[in-house]
Amino acid sequence: MPLVTSEKMLLDAQKGGYAIGAFNAENMEMVLAIVEAATELNAPVMIQTTPSTVKYASLEIYAANVRAAAEKAPVPVCVHLDHGNSYDLAVNAVEAGYTSVMIDGSHESFEDNIAVTARVVTAAAKQGIPVEAELGTVGGKEDDLEAEDGCTQPAEAAEFVERTGVQSLAVAIGTAHGVYKSAPKLDVPRLAEIRKVVSVPLVLHGASGLTDDSIRACVREGICKVNFATELRIAYSEAVREVLNGDERVFDPKVYGKAARAKVKELVKNRMIVCGCNGKA
Repeated sequence: MPLVTSEKMLLDAQKGGYAIGAFNAENMEMVLAIVEAATELNAPVMIQTTPSTVKYASLEIYAANVRAAAEKAPVPVCVHLDHGNSYDLAVNAVEAGYTSVMIDGSHESFEDNIAVTARVVTAAAKQGIPVEAELGTVGGKEDDLEAEDGCTQPAEAAEFVERTGVQSLAVAIGTAHGVYKSAPKLDVPRLAEIRKVVSVPLVLHGASGLTDDSIRACVREGICKVNFATELRIAYSEAVREVLNGDERVFDPKVYGKAARAKVKELVKNRMIVCGCNGKA
């Protein structure tokens, strides 16, 4: 089916008490793996690219890649700009065919974050595209940015959503981007407090490496979208390494690409089931 926006799928998740799995893709094989997983589980899905991924190719190439896969799939697929780092990039993504965008002003002051987010919301609304923003800072490294943890304050979250008109909000409750050096301590009670004062769907970043129980606990308290990136890259690379180390005569990229695609698909299916979006397409 044609690409869809994230708005309806996230609102449906909010009403249904589950979360949409949002998976970062770096290449065609990962896009196909994610769509195949969603098809097999009858799950709605979001496929994401970060600024560094886009820089590797282009917004147009990734949008076309996801669009082609989505048109052959029987489930809703959304292509989303993850951690958009400027107004221009977010607007360019909309123009390139992305059906959802994130503007991440979390590294700016509260007022500057509101200002840039509101600008993106206004611009994207002209094309009917929903916007995700972030308040508080998710620790670790995402693309070229490194951040210290800074948990989201419930009162600020309520004000931020009201003043920006944003359609979904990523909150910081103790997760981090990248590989965890030790088990994170998630502030689930904080999430519950945010949920009480914020009406839009909430998003959890930095989920790679979290236990299934931790993810389910966050979904129970109102998380409607869960982002997975690092663990997909690890799974893909491990599969390629296994093939090449196992037979030095292999030279066809399709051989190790097929193995990597299969491993990513199984991981995505597992995470979809944990999020509870299987069977919800």
